[in-house]
Parts: sequence; C-alpha cells; structure tokens
Amino acid sequence: MPTPRPRRFDLIVFDWDGTLFDSTALIVRCIQSACADLGLAVPSDERAGYVIGLGLHDALQHAVPGLPEARYPELGRRYRHHYFARQHELVLFPGTLDMLHALKARNHWLGVATGKSRRGLDEALQSVQLQGIFDGTRTADETAGKPNPLMLQQLMREFGAAPERTLMIGDTTHDLQLAANANTAGVAVSFGAHDAEAFAPLARCWWPTARPNCMNGSLPMPEPSSAVSAVDSSPASAPAVRVGCPAGARPGACV
Repeated sequence: MPTPRPRRFDLIVFDWDGTLFDSTALIVRCIQSACADLGLAVPSDERAGYVIGLGLHDALQHAVPGLPEARYPELGRRYRHHYFARQHELVLFPGTLDMLHALKARNHWLGVATGKSRRGLDEALQSVQLQGIFDGTRTADETAGKPNPLMLQQLMREFGAAPERTLMIGDTTHDLQLAANANTAGVAVSFGAHDAEAFAPLARCWWPTARPNCMNGSLPMPEPSSAVSAVDSSPASAPAVRVGCPAGARPGACV
C-alpha cells in the first residue's frame, strides 16, 4: 500500500482571471473597448493586461493615467457592459477542474482571492461545474485590492490556517506581492497576464523532494494537478526557490 504523501498546505488560495479562467484576452479587449466608447486613449495590450487582478480604482489609475477620478464610475460601467456581454465565452484552463477536485479529495480548503467584484465572481461561481468547489472567497470591492494582504488574511482567519500553511497561486506580480505581504508561500503560473520574467523578484515556491515541477518558481501550463500536488507535497523544511534561477541550479541556491 503506498505511503500517503505529506501535506504541506492546509489552505490553497487561487487568483481567478488568468489563473483558473482563460480570461486575460477578454479583459484586455473590454478595457480597450470601454476607453474607446468614451473617446479616451486606448491603452496597449501590455498596459491593459498589467492591471488584471487589481481593484477597479487601481486598475483604471494605471490603464488610463490622467483620467479624472470623477469619471472612473463611467468607465467602470462601460467595462462591465462589455465584460458581462461576453463572459459566457470564458472557459477554465485545461486540467483546472481535475486539479481542483484532486485537491478537494486531499481535504484542502480551497479559496479565491480576486480583483473581481463580488457580483462578477458570484455570477462566475454559478457554473454547475464549480458548485461546491471553493470553501471561501474574497473580492477586492469587499476587502481591499491587491497587493494589500487583507483578503488573504481574512481567508486564513476564516479557516484558522497559519501563513506557513497557506499557499497563494496567481498569474501576476500583484498575486505574488499579496502572498509576500501576507507572509504566505506564493506560486506564479506563467500562462496568464504577466510575463514570467516579471516574477523574478517575487516568486517563491517550495521545491518538491521527488518531482521538481516548480520549474524555477512558475508552474507550466500542462498538468496543473501534478504541478500543484508536487508543490504541496514538499516538507516544511524545503527551501524556497525563485523564478530566474539558472537552469540546473541546485534547489535552494537562489533563495
């Protein structure tokens, strides 16, 4: 009979857009369309993509610098108009649902910490395939936007999980800074809104003892279930490694 693998984390918290759902391109287009509707300068794909994961105020401040705050609600309404009209197009990344079910089977608490609004997240969670998956969720409009650690701290308090027993997974530097600010482990996925090179100063993951799926600190797209399981199976004493370690570097050499 195989020996049960040790469980490194009790609480695993996911970002939403660009991490679980393949929504990056749609969000960028909706931001650009909203700006065009109001006769504003249309931000580049890079500028619009950078704000994914932030709360609305911080996102608009970066995507449309110079826009008076009094017009933020107007632009926000146009963004939501375009987004809700097309959100039915969104799909989970391949393998995501299997990964979530595998983690539930290992009795993890699963959470979501997202820059989405509560309305937006609740609509997405109505999907039949996601019902009963997540134990707790927090949104920026009911707590504080990333990288403020409040939403992650609230989830840890809700489940009595210590920071060292909590893992934050996201696709942006905002998610990794959130993890750092909350003193939790953080893992970056490299298929979302931010390029892997941007993770270098922040990304951390626990190096697995048997299968080094962390890929220098960012999870590759294929087989997310195996990758997250490998990270979670690491012992508490496993060294942290960072994105950007030279190929073949000894685990822990880039701490």
